[in-house]
Amino acid sequence: MSRVHPASFLTLHYRLARHDGAELINTFGDKPATLSLGTGELAPAMEARLIGLEEGAHESFELAPGEAFGARNPELLQRVALAVLRENGDRDERYAVGDVVQFPTPDGQAVFAGVLRELGPSGEDWATFDFNHPLAG
Repeated sequence: MSRVHPASFLTLHYRLARHDGAELINTFGDKPATLSLGTGELAPAMEARLIGLEEGAHESFELAPGEAFGARNPELLQRVALAVLRENGDRDERYAVGDVVQFPTPDGQAVFAGVLRELGPSGEDWATFDFNHPLAG
């Protein structure tokens, strides 16, 4: 029987849950996920637990906070001028706390997302965004 190695191409079912048991992802009721190890699709800590498993294995793993999606980085909470949002999106868009907003990279070749955490008080033209992975920490 073959074993998972660092460059394996895998098809698997998985369930990702918070420490309190609340499910975040569960593929068992649908199609399995297909991914390639070593390409950044999974966190290194997750890949390390898969390497060496035999084909068809059924395992459960518990990851420490921050191990799967990294630790929260307070420097990734950033204040952004609303003018930047208007320049890079719909000028008439109304934003609310909790919205996920796409921002272009400086070279314009890709986008990254931030979660709106705070809007400046009325009359102030800024918003605070969290650019951490939503599951970080």
